[in-house]
Amino acid sequence: MSRRGLLAVFLLLGACQRSSSEPPRTASVLDAGVAAVAPVTASPPATQAKPDASTAAVTALSVCHSEGKSPLEAARHYYDDERYEEALSCAAQAAALEPDNAEAHAERGMALSALDRVPEAQMAFARALAIDPDSPDGLLGAAHLYAVDLPSSRERDELGLLYSERGLAKPGMVPDMVVQFALISAMAFNDLGQADEALARAAIVLAHEPNNREATYERALALFELCRFSEAKAAFSALLSDPEHGAHAHQHVGLLLEREGKWKQAQVHFDKARELAPEDFPVPPLPSEADFRTQVANAVAALPEDMRKDLEGIPVAAEEIPVDDDLLSGEPPLSPTILGLFRGPPLGEPCDGSETPCRSVVLYRRNLARAVRTPQELLEQIQVTLLHEVGHLRGEDDEELAARGLE
Repeated sequence: MSRRGLLAVFLLLGACQRSSSEPPRTASVLDAGVAAVAPVTASPPATQAKPDASTAAVTALSVCHSEGKSPLEAARHYYDDERYEEALSCAAQAAALEPDNAEAHAERGMALSALDRVPEAQMAFARALAIDPDSPDGLLGAAHLYAVDLPSSRERDELGLLYSERGLAKPGMVPDMVVQFALISAMAFNDLGQADEALARAAIVLAHEPNNREATYERALALFELCRFSEAKAAFSALLSDPEHGAHAHQHVGLLLEREGKWKQAQVHFDKARELAPEDFPVPPLPSEADFRTQVANAVAALPEDMRKDLEGIPVAAEEIPVDDDLLSGEPPLSPTILGLFRGPPLGEPCDGSETPCRSVVLYRRNLARAVRTPQELLEQIQVTLLHEVGHLRGEDDEELAARGLE
């Protein structure tokens, strides 16, 4: 199960008021705020444009059975009971009766998100936050959608983080909502490589809920990324038997044992992680050390002429994993899972004379192999990583390289 699936399960178990069970996708489409009318089956006149394929089969919502509650209260009740179609019907009625009620549109967005109707959920949350930029349910729903429900990308994680951090900063937020916002922020910060911030947000959750397993996992991951290896090892070891986090805990304990040079013990944990989550941890296409050096040399030879010229006199080495001195050379530390590293000042800046040569590039065999699934993908990733490090050689930072697709 992916990390995003883990939080979805965690939320479903009651840590958040609003959750998503990720049911199968549906093809029905709704207008914003009111139930759609079933389509007429007769062919349209020749002068009319034919309906778009995405709107050709629209299903009307059922009538909201509020059972003496207001439509909004009924929507929340149905949502908490995981009856998402009924929640959507009542939320749509609430939004139709009170079109300027941000919470009604947010509730509708949550039901749509639970039904995996993402474009409609995005519009519902956008409308809720346009009405009230500080709507707690609107902020929470949008944060969860972008940082948890949808596949991870930098833009989605950043957007989800903006929503969760806005909710977390809102004065007077009830403790339960604080926990939910802080948990989403911790996950987004970890995904964005800002482990120090992730650690702080996980601490907020654990201060309220010391046994919160998802926050415990995010804390362990942040400790690992911050190179606080002994603390990370203890944190992940405590999660080895956890049904939701065990596979990732085994993988990280393996990575930590690998750093200690305990290769056979590390492999036991890698194998267990693969057994528990084969999709997340496939067998890496690990070439021999000699073959990897050849692949790196071939990647250098395939660079454009101007890049090869920039690399003249700069060694490009192949190593197994990053050493502590390299990871701890800056603040914050580098991730132990980096694929490559450029050492030294950019071209045009003077060397300090402490090392000869003062500039070098290294690519990491084991980290690269774990980042891909096939030998062909490995060759491609070696080339991308090499381009990334040449970018650093030329003075580009990580944000600039990410904007060019060399993250």
